[in-house]
Order: sequence, then C-alpha cells, then structure tokens
Amino acid sequence: MGSKSHELFTRAQQLMPGGVNSPARAFGAVGGEPIVMERAEGSRLIDVDGAEYIDYIGSWGPMILGHGHPHVVEALEAAITKGTSFGAPTEAENQLAELIIDAVPSVEKVRLVNSGTEATMSAIRLARGHTGRDVIVKFAGNYHGHVDSLLVAAGSAAATLGVPDSPGVTAGTTRDTMVLTYNDVDGLARAFADHGDAIAGVILEPVVGNMGTVPGSPEFLRAARELCSQHGAVLIFDEVMTGFRVAHGGAQALFGIMPDLTTLGKIVGGGLPIGAYGGKQEIMDNVLPAGKVFQAGTLSGNPIATAAGIATLTMLRDDPPYERLERTSARLAVGLDEAARTARIPHTVRRVGSMLTLFFHPDPVENWGTASQCDTGLFAKYFWSMLERGVYLPCSQYEAMFVSAAHTDDQISDTIDAARVTFTKYGPK
Repeated sequence: MGSKSHELFTRAQQLMPGGVNSPARAFGAVGGEPIVMERAEGSRLIDVDGAEYIDYIGSWGPMILGHGHPHVVEALEAAITKGTSFGAPTEAENQLAELIIDAVPSVEKVRLVNSGTEATMSAIRLARGHTGRDVIVKFAGNYHGHVDSLLVAAGSAAATLGVPDSPGVTAGTTRDTMVLTYNDVDGLARAFADHGDAIAGVILEPVVGNMGTVPGSPEFLRAARELCSQHGAVLIFDEVMTGFRVAHGGAQALFGIMPDLTTLGKIVGGGLPIGAYGGKQEIMDNVLPAGKVFQAGTLSGNPIATAAGIATLTMLRDDPPYERLERTSARLAVGLDEAARTARIPHTVRRVGSMLTLFFHPDPVENWGTASQCDTGLFAKYFWSMLERGVYLPCSQYEAMFVSAAHTDDQISDTIDAARVTFTKYGPK
C-alpha cells in the first residue's frame, strides 16, 4: 500500500465504522488495509498513489461496459444540467422501465427504487401482500441485501426457522423466514409439503454471487418454479447481480425459467445507485397507488441514475457485448484453472457468462456447505500476490469476479500469467 492510501484510510477509520461505508471494501477476509482509489478508466483502477490495477470487481458488477464509457458519461452530462432530482414524474422513468420490460422476459410492470436491498425488501412485502401469507423461503449463502428478515444464519438440509445473523435484528423479524440448502430439490419439496399453505414466496439468486459464483441447477430452478405454482406462492428471482450481466434478459432468459417477480440493480443504473422490482401485472398492481401494498421513495427514478441506466441498457441492446464477454471470460476461467492445476493446488472454477470464481476447494461447489470449506487462508495469499502484480480481485473467496467489455486480450493474458507466478509460489513443494 502506498503512503497516501495508508494516510487516507487511517483518517477514514476515525470518521467511519471500520474506515469504510460498506464491509465488502474492508479487506476483512484477506487482512491488511484496503486500497484507496482515485479514478477508474475502462477496465482499470488507479489508486491515490498512482498504482494501476486490472479491475475484476467493476463496482461489484454494474460496470459491464467498463468505467467511464463515453456514451454513459455523455448521458450523465446532459442530464445533470437539467436538474438532479424533481420528486415528480419524468419521461426518463418511462424509458428505463420500457428497456427493462422489453429485455427481461417475466417483467410486465416495474417499479424503480434506489438499491438492490430496497428492491428485495419491496418484493418480499409484495409477495406477502399478494398472497396474504407470511413465510418466505430463502437459501443459505444467498445474499439479498441487508433486509432484516433476510439476514438469517444458514439452516440445515431440513427446513429451519431463521435465527438472526446480525445484532439489531430481532427474532420476531426473522420468525417467518425459512432457510434451506441451495440446489437441494428434496429439501425444498419437503418445505412445501410441510408448510405450503403458509409460504408466501421463495426468493433465490438463480446464479449466486455472494458465496462465489454458484449457478442453480436446472432441476432446482424447475422445482422452485413448479412448487411455487402448485402451492400459490410467489417465486422471486434476485437478479441484482445477474440481470443484464449473464445475458441481456438475465439468468431467467439464459435458463428459460420464469419467476413471478424479479429484483434488479447494478447494471440497470449504469453504475449509479438504483434498483428495480417487477413482474406479472396482476402482482405488481397490488403496489400503491394501484393497490394497497405500500412502497415509496423520494429519489426513486431520479433523473441522474435513470440517464446512466438508459445509456447502459441501450448500449447492451443495440451493440450487445455478450459474445465477446463469453469468449473473454471463458479464456480467463480456463487460464486460471490450468494455472492452479499445473501447480497442483486443489481448486474448482465456476463460471456463468462474465461472472466467475476460483474456489480453493477440490469439489464442485453447489451450496454454502461446500463453499464454506474453501481454503480462505490460501485465497488471502492469492489475493495479495495478484494485487502486487496489478490485478484487483474481489477481497473475499465468496465474491464473484466480473469481466467487462473493456477488458483486453492482453489484460486477460497478464492476469493468467500473474496467477501462474502466484500458484508456483504457493503450491505444494
């Protein structure tokens, strides 16, 4: 770490809890101090001491076009001269809503909000309001933002009632949250057999990004769809990460499984704070003022975030980067796999589109039970060694890497070369 970065982080610790505004930035899983960044260009980050890094977090997913894309910057410059927030309807809200509805197969109506957390919180409330039921099923290792009712510890293979996973979250808040094992079809079927009349909805990430990249199996996703339909429950896909990332229509388009509600964020704001939830018209029309389920937000659909979102989604529609992203990401995944295998390091690589994770575990990772057995100590060494070689990775074994359209073939080669050097250093002697 450079001297200026150290000075700024030291000062930050006196101003903010832990010196950060989100724990994902704190390097707690890898040790040491986080790097303070000054600017970003394309696929690169530049820190306050002038060091450059190939960026594989992309602001945790939204920068699919790369940082500072000219089309997005131009849209922001035009929007900001007209005003930053009106608290009144704008045409831009219609435009962004149309882009989302046209792209995401299951979405007939959409409501814009301010974050992915707000989107999932609102979708959960809507599922309960629509069904008149209380219980929400979630899965261990799936993260849906810091919503009280979803901050619960991992359950066993059988259905368990949620136990609060954070101080400040009451047992009553999580009483109606049931935690199951991801990719466990039998466990989900048992939960519906025992509690089907009480289940308002099932929320899941069709590709998990917060225990590393772990896709839902076709059998699991089909079972979730069929069981929800049979029992009158609402199936919610959390596509805050996967929406417009793994495919233009999200994971639901890639896998051909249609949820009732979808939550979005990240890319739909082009890197600015935004979220959205949408789905079937008959469900969405329960939201105030069309219906009685309350949800509101002063800055929802603000003209700055919508401008960036419109510019990004228009680019993804008119000049789609997905074929190139697939080739680039596949090459990176194969290169990391070969580098680790050559060094005889136990590992597995999971990838869906431009999301991928190198797990330091020899077995396929299908759920939190396996993911939690990864060698996080080795990951920390890997992280710092790659950082020293100019590669900025997610600072946790349990976060996905993101490839952008701005990454070059040379940068992919440099990343694989850095991994070879790292694994030679830390592999068995």
